[in-house]
Amino acid sequence: MYEGAVQNLIDELGRLPGVGPKSAQRLAFHLLAAETADVKRLVSALTEVKERVRFCAVCGNVSEENECRVCRDPKRDSAVICVVEESKDVVAIERMREFRGRYHVLGGAISPIEGVGPDDLRIKELMTRLSNDEVTELILATDPNLEGEATATYLARLVKPLGLKVTRLASGLPVGGDLEYADEVTLGRAFEGRRSLEF
Repeated sequence: MYEGAVQNLIDELGRLPGVGPKSAQRLAFHLLAAETADVKRLVSALTEVKERVRFCAVCGNVSEENECRVCRDPKRDSAVICVVEESKDVVAIERMREFRGRYHVLGGAISPIEGVGPDDLRIKELMTRLSNDEVTELILATDPNLEGEATATYLARLVKPLGLKVTRLASGLPVGGDLEYADEVTLGRAFEGRRSLEF
């Protein structure tokens, strides 16, 4: 235990996701040793992001304007919505440069263990977007884990009465992976998602 400002800094850094006590301590001492100008730039960046960044009024993605750049882009296909858990997922899909539809960011996934239910996510906003009959396909791109699967299943059942085409991202073996190291669930999904080879 340290005292005063050092311990306060360690405690605050430790509240960040993925930062344990040891990492928080290392970061705190790195900041203590850093040049004052470097620390001021960090403080300025943190303050600026809190003041300027908000969530898109349409899809929930991070944006410095009322609507994010994807929602403002008239070339995007508004008939296809890709549902993701977090804004970082939008960035991952955009890096691929193949998806030309729009997004809906839920703000998490259903997780009863963590006390996150459907009402804690942006599901009502999604249903509002789907009510205008413009959307024809909903792509469920939640994480391929227990919470992501539960969320995808919940959404698929919820939108079924709307008659939309609902798809789920395929999952299975990674390129360059070895079969012997794949777990049973991943291998099972790879078998389910197999496709024909045409020559």
